[in-house]
Amino acid sequence: MSRHDAAALTTPDGRYLVIRGRLWRLSNPALSESRRQVLVNELMDARRLVKAAKAADDAAALARARAQVQAAKVGLGERGPVWWCDGTPDYNRYLVANTPYADWFETLERKGMADRR
Repeated sequence: MSRHDAAALTTPDGRYLVIRGRLWRLSNPALSESRRQVLVNELMDARRLVKAAKAADDAAALARARAQVQAAKVGLGERGPVWWCDGTPDYNRYLVANTPYADWFETLERKGMADRR
């Protein structure tokens, strides 16, 4: 079973999660489970710091916390350079309809299988 919720829709190549018709790049599957967990923990800590900085209306702390979120996401492979090496472009945050995954997704929608969260 995947690390992701069973109801989540993943592209056939395992590169993206589809949420409300938008592609979100998945973590690098080549990361060891222990490394991935360290990065996820760092990400969650950074997100808590973002929340605290917003609550305190502290712009400098918010900028630092957001940089920590970015670093964790890059480490996970969800942002920054792509983790695959076949030259395929990155479609992170694109609408599925505007990508090569459009026909695949449309077929799923017709069958009523597309994620509508």
